[in-house]
Amino acid sequence: MLENPVRIAVVGTGYVGLVTGACFADWGHKVVCVDRDEVKIAALKKGRIPIYEPGLEVIVSRAVESGCLHFTSDMKEAVKDAEVVFLGVGTPTLKGTNHADVSAVYAAAESVCRNLTRDAVLVTKSTVPVGTAEQLRARIAKLGIAHKVEVASNPEFLREGSAVIDFMKPDRVIVGADSAFAASLLERVYDPIRVHSVPIIVSNTTSAELIKYAANAFLATKVTFINEMADIAERLGADITKVAHGIGLDHRIGTAFLNPGPGFGGSCFPKDTRALAAIAQDVGSPSRLVDAVISANHNRMSSMIHRIIVAAGGSLHGKRVAVLGLTFKANTDDMRESVSMIIIPALLNEGADVVAHDPAGMEHASALLPSGVQYAGSPEECIKGADVTIILTEWDAYKRLPVERFSLMQTPVVVDMRNLYAVDAMKKAGVTYYSLGRPPVGV
Repeated sequence: MLENPVRIAVVGTGYVGLVTGACFADWGHKVVCVDRDEVKIAALKKGRIPIYEPGLEVIVSRAVESGCLHFTSDMKEAVKDAEVVFLGVGTPTLKGTNHADVSAVYAAAESVCRNLTRDAVLVTKSTVPVGTAEQLRARIAKLGIAHKVEVASNPEFLREGSAVIDFMKPDRVIVGADSAFAASLLERVYDPIRVHSVPIIVSNTTSAELIKYAANAFLATKVTFINEMADIAERLGADITKVAHGIGLDHRIGTAFLNPGPGFGGSCFPKDTRALAAIAQDVGSPSRLVDAVISANHNRMSSMIHRIIVAAGGSLHGKRVAVLGLTFKANTDDMRESVSMIIIPALLNEGADVVAHDPAGMEHASALLPSGVQYAGSPEECIKGADVTIILTEWDAYKRLPVERFSLMQTPVVVDMRNLYAVDAMKKAGVTYYSLGRPPVGV
């Protein structure tokens, strides 16, 4: 058991909140997760996890069994003994703007403060605009509450699909605090991972908030860069996999995020790059680089649609198109800003008959995609009789699919936007194969 556990409340039980609360509790802290969604809380109390995240169910079950993790929809119950309250609520793009919508953060903070029974540290775990901590302090001061509430920032760097691992063994922990007390308490929260020699970087709240945006913008830039290099490689007859490997072994560059794809999506990169660009514009220091990344990513998706039409012989009308992968990345059921949300409607508009498969995302996808999409129970069922197969998500189930299975297609034409297959293997199997940044096969 943890020698000096902290009493923690976590507001929100989405990806950030649930992973944060469960992992803190697994370390031995006393954690209560609160969410106003009573259906979700009821499910969590029964051991049902509302999101697809490898390893999370085990962590939650273990933490609940140890007595360190509890769930409630009652804010008063959640924060009554809390020393630290983490805010893990959503900050989507504000409709009609590029700014982040922090209304849920402000509402949650106010509710927390009105229900506290002791002095506490209020911590933004969600990705929030730079300056949010200052705004929260001003709002809290106007509430006239009896207890002292210090505001801190502790941004998350969790990748969906590997969030538990990222939390347990992070590259670093950022503690944004403007007082020695808040910094000390947050360092105490993270004391269990000191055994892994994880760097804990202490800064003011403004720096911590900017670190999060800068990190995501840099990674989005890296993705965009390798996508553009892939296009150049195709024109020159080079192999982007060799190019990426060659530059990635330079320790100043690194191999991560150097896999070409159809463009970045998901819950973070799109909204965070837009928000950072808006912040930069507001302070009179526009980021031309981030603006260019956003524009290039948008254009990337349009070019992928053109690529599919070319592979289909110039027209998709009346053709059966199999789509493998609907979520924005593998090992998640998250459909937020997935490229499938752009590409599939475009295929339907071109007159294609679309059948799709995803190991985890079909339930969510069926509620978001047009009604004309058919869904298959397996990759083989999806590609059977297809004129063209498109691979959008890098699921292991597709990586393991033997190339011989593409003989199930009416015409074995594959547009692989994740470079899952070896060019030579597809050539040997007689597949007309289009990948990214590599010469096409059978064309």
